[in-house]
Amino acid sequence: MLDIDRPPVLPHVEPHRKPLTILQSVRAAQRNVLEIIPAIAYQQPIVTGRMGGARWHMVQDPTALRRIFLDSAANYPKSEVMLRMLRPAVGNSLFTSEGADWRWQRRAVAPVFAQRNVAALAPVMTATAERASQRLSAAGPDAEMVGEMLTATFDVICEVALSGREHFDASAYGAAIIRYFETAGKASLLDFLRVPSWFPRPGELLGLGAVRTMHDMVAKAIAARRQQASGKADDLLDFMLTAKDAETGRSMSAQDVLHNMQFFIVAGHETTALALSWALQLLALSPDIQETAHAEARDVLGNQPATLAHLDAMPLSRRILEESMRLYPPVGMLAREVLASDELAGRAIAANDVIFLPLYALHRHALLWEDPNAFNPDRFLPEQVKGRDRYAYLPFGAGPRVCVGANFAMMQAHIVLSTLLARFRFEPGSRPLPTPTMLMTVRPDTGVNLRVTARKEQGSA
Repeated sequence: MLDIDRPPVLPHVEPHRKPLTILQSVRAAQRNVLEIIPAIAYQQPIVTGRMGGARWHMVQDPTALRRIFLDSAANYPKSEVMLRMLRPAVGNSLFTSEGADWRWQRRAVAPVFAQRNVAALAPVMTATAERASQRLSAAGPDAEMVGEMLTATFDVICEVALSGREHFDASAYGAAIIRYFETAGKASLLDFLRVPSWFPRPGELLGLGAVRTMHDMVAKAIAARRQQASGKADDLLDFMLTAKDAETGRSMSAQDVLHNMQFFIVAGHETTALALSWALQLLALSPDIQETAHAEARDVLGNQPATLAHLDAMPLSRRILEESMRLYPPVGMLAREVLASDELAGRAIAANDVIFLPLYALHRHALLWEDPNAFNPDRFLPEQVKGRDRYAYLPFGAGPRVCVGANFAMMQAHIVLSTLLARFRFEPGSRPLPTPTMLMTVRPDTGVNLRVTARKEQGSA
């Protein structure tokens, strides 16, 4: 068990305690989606309100969440507002499709993320961890970790998706992602007023250049692969190019392939990089936990980067990642439509109501977590996990649409984090702590700026 004294004040969002007007809600959603979560949502299983004639509910009850994600999932499709913000970039891909469209795409990509295939990718992740260490060593004492981790995870996802990144300019692609999040990926007043999604939003027009930048790079990679004689790289792109629906014989169109590749490249490196960055920020603020994790990693790894064979011997590093994603889930808010009337957490839900799923509040809920705003990796000891409702912790979603790449993401993050912990000490930098800010993902608004010091090699004087 960890010895945790005087836990530090962690980066957080101060929730509002009075109802927001439509205009205040729009401004909050455009600035930081987490700001629309009221204080009461951290205390109650469900919160209900009305805005512009629309009734909404924020659901933080695990039993109700199981119904939404699993038992009655067909009654709660993804919100049209959320889909509108994503479709320009990822079209009708695995993430945005529903019903039969979704099922066959899921079948097409699932083999890539089967455990045996993920395990085979571990050497790529180990090589990435080594390169990340070398970059940190060369960067000097002050480093911005979000950028460093994005570079590391981009390497891995390109290898998995495309067997290489020769068609990608990582900095240009990353800048396009941020530009998209800040334009088309933001809620509009028209969304709150329930103006139909076919009516253009200003952000969509401003985000066209970012979409074009991302799509051009992905399209070039796909075109190059189509020209290859063998087509036997056995990566995500090969699976998509050759996938056929066993029931209908349908294969992916050129646009289907483009949109799904775009989704996996963005989601596959952005969320893992953020989990690593938040973990390092938390460890910098919790030196006792960091020292324990360092000792574990150094004892197992010595001076070598982590491999798949090492991971079971470093459980604390994994618990740190899990606790980091509790405090800062990669996606802090989801939204669902309601097709037919129902009951959730003892409350009547009507057709056409809007359901908000504030995972950020769920993971910090006073009824579900002791001292919920503290960083304590021991929450994820096996006996603690066994006694907790599965639907109290949802960093990768749940039910049939649980993230297909969850095992891949955790393995990658575990290999990188444990390698870095064995070799470096992380301390707070000179800048103020960041604020968790969600547009599409929960990012630190000013980055994670840390002082990074190389530790002496094992056995050296």
